[in-house]
Amino acid sequence: MLLANSFSPFTFSRVALKSVQRVQSTLSSLKSEANEEKENDKLYKLIELEMRSNDPAVLKSYSHFVNEAAKELNINVGERWAPKKALHDRLTLLRSIHVKKKYRVQYETRTYFSFMQLHKLTGSTTSTFLEYIQRNLPEGVALKVAKVALEKFPDYVKQIPPTS
Repeated sequence: MLLANSFSPFTFSRVALKSVQRVQSTLSSLKSEANEEKENDKLYKLIELEMRSNDPAVLKSYSHFVNEAAKELNINVGERWAPKKALHDRLTLLRSIHVKKKYRVQYETRTYFSFMQLHKLTGSTTSTFLEYIQRNLPEGVALKVAKVALEKFPDYVKQIPPTS
């Protein structure tokens, strides 16, 4: 009697709902993997990484980490550079809201940059590498990625025969 009361139709529907959700999530992950495979067939001529931070030591450490990770995956690392000076943003505000315009407070933020170029990558290598470095991104560092893909000529572009 106890067992019959503990399994209500509501419990079965919850279990069925969970199994349906699992199947749907599995199907959606398979569809996303198929879409990724289509993207993985791409070839990239150049990938440029722009890293920003307010702390130069953290930025230098992270750019060294990205360089070593690229070497481990046999990725061609092109140029690496970082401007010597930081970008300064200054904001001047009144110390008091309503009176005494003479007294002001000045705030300043400094942003340091580091750039890196990666050459001749496939789509699967690119996605793996970018996911790895983005998962290990430390606090206070921003990463911007720009990709240059290689495309084949469209069918409507024809080669002009040389004239002799």
